[in-house]
Amino acid sequence: MSANTHSAGTAAPAVTLTIAGSEATGGAGAQADLKTFQELGTYGIAALTCIVSFDPKDNWNHRFVPVEAGVISDQLEAIQTAYDLTTVKLGMLGTPATIDTVAKALQSQEWTNIILDPVLICKGQEPGAALDTDQALKAQILPLATFVTPNHFESMSLSGMDAIESVEDLQEAARRIHEASGAVVLAKGGVRLEGEDAVDVFYDGETMEVLRAPKVGDVAVSGAGCTLAAAITAELAKGSTPLAAAKTAKAFVTEGIRNRVSSHTPFDALWQGNAGAGPAL
Repeated sequence: MSANTHSAGTAAPAVTLTIAGSEATGGAGAQADLKTFQELGTYGIAALTCIVSFDPKDNWNHRFVPVEAGVISDQLEAIQTAYDLTTVKLGMLGTPATIDTVAKALQSQEWTNIILDPVLICKGQEPGAALDTDQALKAQILPLATFVTPNHFESMSLSGMDAIESVEDLQEAARRIHEASGAVVLAKGGVRLEGEDAVDVFYDGETMEVLRAPKVGDVAVSGAGCTLAAAITAELAKGSTPLAAAKTAKAFVTEGIRNRVSSHTPFDALWQGNAGAGPAL
């Protein structure tokens, strides 16, 4: 059987890679990415960059353990040799050494889509180390990205703005981030902005569109950002335009938040399995 067809003669699924951390309770990171890829009908692969496990004895704060750079390199060598990849999603990278390793791997081939969920600070890191990581991400990874999905805090950091308090502010942030990176931007307001709607701003250098959906509660849900970027990744791999991918991803995440999973943690997790978008037929 060829690598590109199934036995029934149907086309094989698009292959989507996530380079991200493992989040042990399953709500975010590579776990959320793989579930999203599967639900949206793509063949998901993960290269792990770090292991994150919340600490129930310390208010469920992050415990962060980086994967050695050589091990990350080995994973990517195997993955990139095994598949003709065109689409990759970048999640939690976590250290300057990881960023350097991932940047080299990305630059070793051509890509159609590099989707960056710019995780700037992991709460388990020392502030100094986090700052070094943020600067490395902006210098080495952001210029490679074709699509970037910053949250409220990340939008401020990447745009250089002191505050984002309105939709107009979020639009300005999206414009600045696009001008700095050249990437398509989906700047996420989420529950951080006032009003009844969760608002995200799409900007690709020409089209500026405000995407709205009624807020589902007023507390952030674990995995929403990871899932949004992963859904965009899957849709782009299947051939959607960036704006169509963003709209599908927002609907997918809204439904996933509505069907959230509770646990003994103080936060709920998004559930990808009842999001309604279903795999591509």
